[in-house]
Amino acid sequence: MNPSILIVDDDFAHLTMLRTMLKGWGYDVDEAEDGSVAVDKVTSRPYDGVLMDVRMAHVGGIEALKEIMKFNPAIPVLIMTAYSSVETAVEALKAGAYDYLTKPLDFDELRLTLERAMDHTRLVSENRELRKMLPDKGTGMVGTSAPMKELMETIATVAPSDATILIQGESGTGKELVARAIHQNSRRKAKPLVTVNCAALTESLLESELFGHEKGAFTGADKRRDGRFVQAHKGTLFLDEIGEVAPGVQAKLLRALQEGEIQRVGSDKPIMVDVRVIAATNRNLLEEVRDKRFREDLYYRLNVISLAVPALRHRPEDIPLLAQFFLKRFMEKNHKRIRGFSSRLMDRMIRYDWPGNVRELENAVERAVIMSTGEFITERDMPLLASDASADQERPVDAGVDLAGHSLEEIERQAIMATIEATGGNKSEAARQLGITRATLHNKMKKYGV
Repeated sequence: MNPSILIVDDDFAHLTMLRTMLKGWGYDVDEAEDGSVAVDKVTSRPYDGVLMDVRMAHVGGIEALKEIMKFNPAIPVLIMTAYSSVETAVEALKAGAYDYLTKPLDFDELRLTLERAMDHTRLVSENRELRKMLPDKGTGMVGTSAPMKELMETIATVAPSDATILIQGESGTGKELVARAIHQNSRRKAKPLVTVNCAALTESLLESELFGHEKGAFTGADKRRDGRFVQAHKGTLFLDEIGEVAPGVQAKLLRALQEGEIQRVGSDKPIMVDVRVIAATNRNLLEEVRDKRFREDLYYRLNVISLAVPALRHRPEDIPLLAQFFLKRFMEKNHKRIRGFSSRLMDRMIRYDWPGNVRELENAVERAVIMSTGEFITERDMPLLASDASADQERPVDAGVDLAGHSLEEIERQAIMATIEATGGNKSEAARQLGITRATLHNKMKKYGV
């Protein structure tokens, strides 16, 4: 497959000349006459590189460059301009440009620069920048997207308190990491964080695990045992999958939260405990309450502060960071040296929905590290994404939608309205599904009065 280059220039004659030349050098070429069109195209299909003018009538090259870098920081962007200045060059490079060329172009220099960009020099630089943005080893929280920034700000606000917290989110989103971040930023951080997976134990075993038991309390109880509440005294108790707890244990949990005291199984002597409780679930607990499967009083006792962990598909801009984070971890674990991800693979990773969330991404990167035999991880190392892309290409257009007789603008307006409604008003997700940037979506909504 020939490398594909997107040329962005509002000078038609110059664009035509570049197109002819790059095709002669063996590149597949696409064109855009403005920065906004370039951003839309990059978010709609993968390119191996972008060659872009700085000065354009509507959206200039620097502004478009910043948007492209937000979407896929692994794609090399070459900036060209007739208005050469040190300030412009510095601004372009700071914004993430791979290199800077001046008009009239030196075609030998252009060809060499393109060849270097198509090589892996850009990827080495990008992976170095990603490493700088990786989190400290304390919390493992990774993300610079708006949902993650909001979550981290909330964690910083609530962590110093002793309030009970309910963390909600889909499986694989990292709810336990959120609990650890809260504990490590609390006044209890010097004491233990004790974790219990409520879904992994039967009702009787969970009761003993949480509250402890006396010797002889049941068959096999050959000695007295402290439960997790006692182990977490002065610290934090994290109850994962709280929605799986049986009604009998729910009643005892409620008493522990309300009164700060527990009783070992087989004992009637109360034990006072000082424990902060953080609970997590992938269920809608309010629906569980309505269906009488979860105690309403316990729900409100747990839900003093509620935190929602976003699904990975709602924060695709964090995927490059997370991928690099896992790459570093699994390189060390498997004693391998890999320099990064190819730009095409990164594009696929950003566009994939990741139904298993961060856990699925982690597993995919681990497998790719083990299977990779080259310097860079490519599409062949992640067959899941290759098959997903093939399915997308083979998926037929819905023939049940009657588009005949409608203007293109009306069809676009209807598509935007339907997508926004389907995503519950989440404009970032709507823009991703429509294959455009959030800024472009905002402009189109304004244009159509949506």
